[in-house]
Amino acid sequence: MPAPKGDEMRLWQLRSPGPLSQTLTLTTAARPSRDVENGKVLVEVAVVGLNPADYKLAEAGLIARLQLPFPKTLGTDFSGTVVAVGSDIIDIKPGDNVLGRMFPFNAAGSLSEYVIASYDDVAVVSKTVSLEQAAGAATVAQTAYQTLAPVVKPGDKVFINGGSGGTGTFCIQIAKALGCHVTVSCSTTKVTLCRELGADEVMDYKRIDILSALQSGGNKYAVAIDNVGNLNLFGSADRFLLPGGLFRLVGAPSSLSAALNLGYNLLSSKLLPAFLSGNKSTFSAHVTKNSHEDLAQIAALMEEGKVKTVVDSVFQFSDVLEAYQRLGTGSSTGKVLVHVRNNLHL
Repeated sequence: MPAPKGDEMRLWQLRSPGPLSQTLTLTTAARPSRDVENGKVLVEVAVVGLNPADYKLAEAGLIARLQLPFPKTLGTDFSGTVVAVGSDIIDIKPGDNVLGRMFPFNAAGSLSEYVIASYDDVAVVSKTVSLEQAAGAATVAQTAYQTLAPVVKPGDKVFINGGSGGTGTFCIQIAKALGCHVTVSCSTTKVTLCRELGADEVMDYKRIDILSALQSGGNKYAVAIDNVGNLNLFGSADRFLLPGGLFRLVGAPSSLSAALNLGYNLLSSKLLPAFLSGNKSTFSAHVTKNSHEDLAQIAALMEEGKVKTVVDSVFQFSDVLEAYQRLGTGSSTGKVLVHVRNNLHL
């Protein structure tokens, strides 16, 4: 495409639902004004962190058409430098580096040279933290933090199903930062990574049956987090969670049969008494909500070196389709990132 004019910016935009290879286009739009409304922050984007939800919803056909506005700029997570802020914002100023997350159901997304974000969508991050590190954190670290911080205390034992993906890697680190003992599941090739991130125990699902291993250990976990959704974990939760333990689903069920199993177990947990196999563990499906305070806590943990983004691969802004192809393989370890600025110095 031609280079943008001085008052324009580049952005990756979906014109309609469907496969990204057919609907995602690099185009231009007017650059936002520096005259920013109250409660808003204008950011020059440096790096974008990709998430599976970015493309899965866009490719969901009728569901996408009902839930998303079109044209839709793709992407949620980003890092960048503040250009201007609303007059009511006093703790963010031009020149600050920020990490942020655009609301996924709005027309505006992060795969753009500039974004206008709400105050709750961003937090200042120290310039000792690289913009790549910051870009990969907003959704997955915020999900991990919101799933764990309100419900755990130091010394609690936590089980994390799926420790090597974007959310899982942050779940391990944040649980350890909160003082928990952490057990995770992962594949053989990811065992070393999970241990390096701080996991106390690692279950290799290629070598052992995870459900059997959990049940044989007895009731010892205060919280179980399912980032995968492909095991009948909740149906067996009373055999490995403590009384009153919490089961939190982050990953959606990976198949129709898994979804039906989950639905059955949820229904039985509500309707059947315990002696008839009703599950008395508390279930919740987590939905991430942008919070300036939570993002600020994550930025602080990153500055302190307690959490980091595990980077799988980095692509240039012109190669966004290739970046999503890499993410779509399902084999990435950590985050797939996109550099938005040319000649970016991180």
